[in-house]
Amino acid sequence: MSIDAAADALLQLAADRPWRYISLRDVAERAGIPFAELYAQSPGKNALLARLSAHYDNAALATAENPSEDIHDRLFDATMARIEAMGPDRDTLIVIARDAGPLALVPHFPATARAILEAAGVEATPPRLAAMTAVWARIVQVWRDDEGAYNRTMAEIDKRLKEMRGRLTRIRAGF
Repeated sequence: MSIDAAADALLQLAADRPWRYISLRDVAERAGIPFAELYAQSPGKNALLARLSAHYDNAALATAENPSEDIHDRLFDATMARIEAMGPDRDTLIVIARDAGPLALVPHFPATARAILEAAGVEATPPRLAAMTAVWARIVQVWRDDEGAYNRTMAEIDKRLKEMRGRLTRIRAGF
């Protein structure tokens, strides 16, 4: 059984109907997976969202293979890789966030923040993790409304990362 197939099926269903009308049984049927097997690995739609989030986080983590000398650049590259990974599913992710409410996606933000920090070679201490989670939340808001080449999103990433570094330095939690 492939949890990735179930996550893909969830995206397909979310593109076709409101979130509240999608059941885990619907996902299993669309993915061609026995319901009991899917339930054993993912007992709810939010668990599948966590799997999707982890999949997108892998794009950020992959940037660790091409490190830059500058920490800002490494953080920017990891963040942008995560944004680009979500690109093909952008419309559906926006629909899910709108239909399910922000609480469906927000619980995954700390894991994404950790992936971005770690990919950049920055230890995810509690202050850094909290700061990067807040940065990620703001970036996602801008990304949601940014159409085209993500110019506003890239500018927001740059701005927020610089602000984060300055604030962390002031509280002696910088990098």
